[in-house]
Amino acid sequence: MTTDRQRGTDGDGSDRHADPDATTVNVPPGRSRPRGSGNAAPTPSSGGTSVFPTLVLRGPQPELPQRRRVPARLLITAWVVLLMAAVLVLVNVVTWSALTARTDERVDRALDQEIAEFQEFAAVGVDPGTGSAFSDVSSLIRVHLERQFPEDSEILFGWVDEPEEGAADGERSASRGSRGSAEPVTGRIRQGQEPPYDLSADPAKVEAILDTPDARGVLDTPAGPVEWEKIRALPPQGDGGPAGWFVIGYFTAQDDDTSAGTMGTLALVSLGGLLAAATAAWWVAGRILAPVRLVRQTAAEISEEDLTQRIEVSGRDDIAALAEQFNSMLDRLEGAFTEQRRFVDDAGHELRTPITIVRGHLELMGDDPEERREVVRLVTDELDRMGRIVEDLLLLAKAQQPDFVHPEPVSLAELTSDIDAKVRQLGDRDWRLESLAEETAHLDPQRVTQAMVQLAANAVRHTAPGSTLRTGSRVSGSEVRLWVADHGPGIPAEEHGRIFERFSRGGRTARGDRGAGLGLAIVRAIAEAHHGRVDLVSAPGAGSTFTLVIPLTPVDGRVGREHL
Repeated sequence: MTTDRQRGTDGDGSDRHADPDATTVNVPPGRSRPRGSGNAAPTPSSGGTSVFPTLVLRGPQPELPQRRRVPARLLITAWVVLLMAAVLVLVNVVTWSALTARTDERVDRALDQEIAEFQEFAAVGVDPGTGSAFSDVSSLIRVHLERQFPEDSEILFGWVDEPEEGAADGERSASRGSRGSAEPVTGRIRQGQEPPYDLSADPAKVEAILDTPDARGVLDTPAGPVEWEKIRALPPQGDGGPAGWFVIGYFTAQDDDTSAGTMGTLALVSLGGLLAAATAAWWVAGRILAPVRLVRQTAAEISEEDLTQRIEVSGRDDIAALAEQFNSMLDRLEGAFTEQRRFVDDAGHELRTPITIVRGHLELMGDDPEERREVVRLVTDELDRMGRIVEDLLLLAKAQQPDFVHPEPVSLAELTSDIDAKVRQLGDRDWRLESLAEETAHLDPQRVTQAMVQLAANAVRHTAPGSTLRTGSRVSGSEVRLWVADHGPGIPAEEHGRIFERFSRGGRTARGDRGAGLGLAIVRAIAEAHHGRVDLVSAPGAGSTFTLVIPLTPVDGRVGREHL
C-alpha cells in the first residue's frame, strides 16, 4: 500500500522537532526495564526510529533535595486552632472593653447621682434644728451626709474653707457627722460604712482634690484608684459665712477585681475551648483525610506489574468523588499498560517473523547462483514487508500526537475525484464513482486520502480481478461520508469490532496471504483524529462497505486516543 509522507518527520520517520538534549532509551520487545535500574544507556540508532515505547530524559537529572512535607491533617488543625484563637482573643478583648465601659458607666452614674442629690438638697433642704433654710455651709453638708447611705466603694465628705470656733487661724475646718447622728462635730465631715480608704483623713489627698481646678479626677490611694467629683457649696446670699466643698469618691478596685475575675474565668474557658477545638479538628481532619491517605497508600503500592489496587468508595462527598476519579484513572492506566504490553508483544512477534525467515534462508543458502538469486529475492521481499510494518507502527504512534492531522477547508468534490484517480491504480477492478459531494468540509485531505486508499487496497486484496468496487462521498446532516464498497466474501458480525484493532487480521485475501493487521487500525486512527468514526456494513457472502464518517465543521478537542 502506498502511504503519503507524514508531516513533521524526516525521511527516516524521525521527528524533526525532537529535543537535541533528550536521551532516548529503547525498550526491546517482550522485555521491560528492571525497576530501580536507573537511566539506561541510549541504544545506537541505525538511521531509523524505534517503534517501541521510549523513555525520554530531558537533559541531566540532578538529585533534588527532599523537602520536608507538612501533613495536611496538621495544617488543617493548625489553621482551625489559629482561627479559633483569633476569635477567642477578639471575644476576650471585646468582653474586657465591655466590662470596663460598664464600670465607667456605673461610676459616672454614682458620682452624678450624688452630686445631683446634693444640689437638690442645697436648693430645697431645711435645717432640722431651726425649721428654716440652712444658715451656713457646714450645717448643710453635715445634715446631707447624715441622710446618705453610700455603697461600700463610696466615700462622701465635705470641707469648709473658714475656721470655726476652736480652730486655729488659717486652718481649714469641717463638720463631721455619723449615720443617724444629728449633733454637729468639729472636724472633717464624712459619711459611710468603712470605706476601702479614709480619703478625708489624708490631708495630702484632700489638698490635691480641693486645689485642682478640675471638678473631676482620679487619685491613686493605698486601696487602689479612686474616681472623685466635687461641687462648690456657697453660703446663703447675704451671709458672709465661709464656703465649702462637697466631695464624693468611688473606689474602683472592687469592680476591677470583679472584671479581672470574669476575664480570668473567660480566659480559662477560652483555653479549654481552644484545646477542645484542636482535638475536634484533629479528629475530624483525620476522618475527612482518611480516603486521601488511602489514595496515597494505594498510589505507593501501584507498580507497572500490579495495577489492580483500588480504593473502597463510601459516601457522596468530594473525597468520595476523588476516590472514584482515582479508581477510574487506575482503570485507564491498567488498560493502557495492558494495551502497551500487547502492542510490544505483537510488534515484536511481527518483526521477528521476517527476521527468522531471512536468517533461515541465509543459513541454508548454497553456492548455486539460481538458488542465491531466489534467496535474495525472498530476503528482499521479507525486508520490504518488515519495512512496511515499521512504517505502519510509526504512523500509529504519530496518531497519538496533537499534530497528527492538519484540518483545512477542502472541496469534497475535488477530494473525492483525486481519491478515485489514485485507487484505480491499485488493481484491475471495475471501479465506479457513485456520487460526489459538492460541499466544503474542514479536514486533512492527505490523511483522509491515506485512509481511503487503505480501504480501497483492502478491498482489492479481498476481491478477484474484474470485481466491482464502488467509491463516493456525500454530506448527511453535519457529517461527511466517504465510502468504499466491494462484493467480496464479507466479514462475520462478531469480527466487526475486532478487525479495527492492531495486528488483528481478517480472513485470507484473494491472493491467499494475510496482512500485518495494521491497515484498519490506521484508518480508525485517522477517523478519530478528525472526531469521526468508521462504519462497517458487511455480512458473509454479501460484500463489505466501509464508510469514513467525519464532521463537516471543525470540532474542538481530541477524542479516541485511548484505542491507539
